[in-house]
Amino acid sequence: MRGATVDELAYALITPYSIFKSRTGGIVARLIAHSRAKLVAVRMMVFSDEFLDAYVELLCPPGMDPAMAQAWRNYVNENLRKDNPWGFLPRCMLLLFSGPDAVRHLKDDVIGSFTEEIAGDTIRGTYGDFIRDAEGRIRYFEPAVITAPSAQLNVEHLKLLGQHCDSDGGILTGRCKYPPGSNVETCLVILKPDNFEKPMRRPGSIIDVFSRTGLRIVGVKLLSMTVAQAEEFYAPLRKLFLTRLRPKLAQEIYAQLHSAFAFPITQHDAEKMADLLIDRHAETEFNRIVEYMTGLKPEEIQDPADKRSASRTRCLAMLYEGPDAISRIRRQLGSTDPAQAEPGSVRSEFGRDLMRNGAHASDSAESAERERKIIGMWAETGPSDVKIAIDAYLQGLKG
Repeated sequence: MRGATVDELAYALITPYSIFKSRTGGIVARLIAHSRAKLVAVRMMVFSDEFLDAYVELLCPPGMDPAMAQAWRNYVNENLRKDNPWGFLPRCMLLLFSGPDAVRHLKDDVIGSFTEEIAGDTIRGTYGDFIRDAEGRIRYFEPAVITAPSAQLNVEHLKLLGQHCDSDGGILTGRCKYPPGSNVETCLVILKPDNFEKPMRRPGSIIDVFSRTGLRIVGVKLLSMTVAQAEEFYAPLRKLFLTRLRPKLAQEIYAQLHSAFAFPITQHDAEKMADLLIDRHAETEFNRIVEYMTGLKPEEIQDPADKRSASRTRCLAMLYEGPDAISRIRRQLGSTDPAQAEPGSVRSEFGRDLMRNGAHASDSAESAERERKIIGMWAETGPSDVKIAIDAYLQGLKG
């Protein structure tokens, strides 16, 4: 009898150049849609020299083509170090995937190998560059995404990443440079659960729309919003619903009852009934939002401890930073109702209705701070999701 297939933990590291050129969305789309493995954690990184000194040795194992090894060393030194020739913050995005044969599949089928042929069937074929001259020297080298070349080396890569992922990564607000006098803001964006119902390109495609803002991604987190978080996050809607939903409720009551009896039900009657029912209606609509964001009915969970941990969905939370970030993000987000959203906006292209409208974005600096604190993207405490996933996987290998 065959033993059960053991899931591997593989990683993909989107390079600073790919992020700087706003290729992040296209790469994320392919990683999620074309990979059979499941995305389990994600984190922004700016690596220390200590990490990179060890990492480049793993990227250049004994027996590697000397020209390729030199290309890797040059690339790491010029693009991944904080003291780089270009003067930009070398932000990388680290994504972890779990699944059977994940390392080989991610490397060979999704990310791809270096090739001098013109091709677009893999991430490196589309976004990477590899050019040799007539003498065989590598003249230009951009991997687009870095990953381990084999399952054996992958373990060593993960060990190194596990040692440095918390100290070298996380929330990078305030570290990018902007022109003097810029109104620098940070806007929280959450890609909603229906974008992750199955492996598809949509999360990356939404990121690609937001790339039109020219803002910098300075934080990212795979989020399973708990019932307690959702209730606190959307708490301002409770009061808003009492006034916003009343007119529509009155119209619905009138439409359903005005001719239901032998005597007439007037619009005035409907408005009086709406006054009686608005509290229950608003609470029901609020609970629907919580259920959508968490996959659980909040009214069925009574224990506060359970609400703090219960969740059945996944979202992707991102922080965008730059001049006037909030207004620029919300311009690309579009109107709340997808049917009325501006053409080309996130909600116009990816929204379904008022609730399933693609993404959420903070509407003010105050809201951004409040929302970030609720979901743990204001100040980090404890080990990161990436650290937890790597440590658990490596411990499992020992067992």
